[in-house]
Amino acid sequence: MKIKHWGKFPLLLLAFLFLLSTPTLAQDGASIDTGTTAWMLVSTALVLLMIPGLAMFYGGLVRTKNVLGTMMHSFAAMGIMTVLWVAVGYAMAFGPNVLGGWFGWNPGYVFLNGIDDAIMDAGVPEYVFSMFQGKFAIITPALIAGAFAERVKFKSYCLFIALWGLLVYNPLCHWVWAEDGFLYNLGANGAIDFAGGTVVHISAGISGLVAAIYLGARRGFPVTNMPPSNLVMTMIGGGLLWVGWFGFNAGSSVASGLSTAQALTATQVAAASGAITWMIIETWHQGKATALGIMSGILAGLVAVTPAAGVVQPFGAFMLGIFASVFCYIAIIAKNKLGYDDSLDAFGIHGVGGIVGAILLTFFIRDSWMAEAAELAGGSWTVWQQLGVQFIAVVIAIAYAAILTLILLFVVNKLVGFRSDPKEEMQGLDSAYHSEHGYGMLNPN
Repeated sequence: MKIKHWGKFPLLLLAFLFLLSTPTLAQDGASIDTGTTAWMLVSTALVLLMIPGLAMFYGGLVRTKNVLGTMMHSFAAMGIMTVLWVAVGYAMAFGPNVLGGWFGWNPGYVFLNGIDDAIMDAGVPEYVFSMFQGKFAIITPALIAGAFAERVKFKSYCLFIALWGLLVYNPLCHWVWAEDGFLYNLGANGAIDFAGGTVVHISAGISGLVAAIYLGARRGFPVTNMPPSNLVMTMIGGGLLWVGWFGFNAGSSVASGLSTAQALTATQVAAASGAITWMIIETWHQGKATALGIMSGILAGLVAVTPAAGVVQPFGAFMLGIFASVFCYIAIIAKNKLGYDDSLDAFGIHGVGGIVGAILLTFFIRDSWMAEAAELAGGSWTVWQQLGVQFIAVVIAIAYAAILTLILLFVVNKLVGFRSDPKEEMQGLDSAYHSEHGYGMLNPN
C-alpha cells in the first residue's frame, strides 16, 4: 500500500529539529579577507552555474518527450537540497562527531542560526563557506539522475534525493572534509579529496549504477532507437560545466592565492587532455570523433582531476585526463556489452572517473605535499602508504554509497513507487508529470 501525503513528513521533521536546536554564538576572532571572500563568492556562483549546465547537458541527451522532465531533476535538486542543507545538512556535515562519527551535529548550525557573525580563519564569512559547500550537496544527487533518466516518477525522485542527501552525502562529506572525520584523519595527512572525487563523483556514480540496475532498463532498451533530442544543448551545457568547474575545484582551496592558481591550472589541463584523448580513441575505434565524445572526454578529465587539483602539477593533471578518458571509454563500452541501462553514463563518467582520479593522483603528488605528510607522520611517508589510504577511502565510499542507496531505493519504492508505469513512460515524463512539452510539440517522439 502506498503511503499518501508523504511530503508532509520532511517538513515536520525540519520543524522538530528547529525547535530542538539551541543557537550558539560563533566566535568572531578573525577579520574579513575581502580578496578571498570575493573569490569564494564568485566560486559559489560558478558551482551553482553547473546545475543549469548539467540540466542542459542531460536534457539534450534524452528523447524529446523527456527533455523538461530530465531538466527538472536538476532544478528540483536546487530547491530541495538547499533547504535541507541550510536546515540540517551543514550541521550534519561540519558539526562535531556524533554516533561514533557516522555524521556530525552542531545545533548552532541548524538553519545556520549560530553563524550570523562568524568569520572563519581563512577570513571568509562562514555564510559564504556554508553556501559554497551547499552547492556540492545540490549537484551530487542531481548527477545520479542521469543513470535512471526517462523512467522514474518525479515525486519519487524528489523523495529519494532528500533521503539520499541526508543519509549518504552528509555522512560522506563529514568523513572526508570535517576536521574530526575519520577519512580526513586517515594516515599521515588524510585521504586526499581536494574538491569531491570521493564525496561527489564516486558516491553519485556508484549510486547511479545501483539505481540503474535496481530499476531496470527503459522500456524498449536496447532495441528501440533512443536518439538525443538536442546535442547542441548538450554541448552548451558541457561548456557551462567546464566554466563552473573552476569554482568547483579552485574554490575548494578556500583561499585566493597560490593554491587557487594551482587548482585552476590543473582543472584546465585535465579537461583539455581528456578531450583530446577521447577524440583520438574514438577516431581510432569508430573512424571519427563525435560531439558527444569530446564532451565525454572533457567531463572525464574534469572528474578525475577534482580530487587531485590541489596536490598535482600540470603534468599530473595532463596524465589524469588521459587515464580518465581511457578508463571511462572502456567503461561505456563494457556497459553496452553487459546490457545495463545507465541512461546518460553517470557511472561510466563520474563513478569511473572519480575512482581513477582518487587512486592515480597518488603517483603525481607534489613533493612538498609528501614532505609535509612525512613530517606529520614523524619520519617518512611513501607514495605506497598514501596509495593505501586512497584505496581505503575509495572502497569505503563505494560500499557505503551502494548499500545505503539500495536501501533507500527499496524504501522509496515501497512508499510511493519509483518506476514510471508503462503508459507514463511511453507518454513521456514531460506530459505525464508536468503537463508540458519542451519544444511545443503535440506528439513528441
